[in-house]
Amino acid sequence: MRASDGASQGIFHTGFGSEGVAFDGANIWVANQTSGNVTKLRAKDGSVLGTFPIDGSPQGIAFDGTHIWVTNRIDSVTKLRASDGALLGTFTVGASPWGVAFDGANIWVANTGSQNVTKLRASDGAVQGTFRVGLAPIGLVFDGVSIWVTTRDGVTKLRASDGQIMGTLAVTPPPFGLAFDGANIWVSTPEPSGGGTTVRKL
Repeated sequence: MRASDGASQGIFHTGFGSEGVAFDGANIWVANQTSGNVTKLRAKDGSVLGTFPIDGSPQGIAFDGTHIWVTNRIDSVTKLRASDGALLGTFTVGASPWGVAFDGANIWVANTGSQNVTKLRASDGAVQGTFRVGLAPIGLVFDGVSIWVTTRDGVTKLRASDGQIMGTLAVTPPPFGLAFDGANIWVSTPEPSGGGTTVRKL
């Protein structure tokens, strides 16, 4: 979609059950949960540059400047080299990991089944901490200083340096996705009745 006005610029097919999407500066990466792989598309024209298998139902995906990180429902996160999709490692995190974000040095993972988030050192995947948040964390984003996480309890803000909870904002219905625009946090909250989705700006 064209960012200036939302006009459709093309529709490109990837795998089945597409969940997460990330941009590496030149290409788009898509996590295909049902297909068990990730697809790399050239951003300028949508051409498929590669499809790479992931062991364990990939969901969330993030770029750290060099590597692609993919969360898997089998309680792990996989690290791929962005240049060629080579598998560089798989690291155990909490139960049912979903959202993933990069803070400039570390990878943060929202573990939906463990009620916590895991902080991994991006260079080698070493665990730097596990921090309890609210019920069923899903979405996760970094704002340059803090980590924001959506849970069934609302939106929780963590200090990225040490995982200290800075506050939780009650949001109903339970929030899902998150994005940062440089100044504000945007939160999507699907209506449980299927009546659409509300987007909040924090």
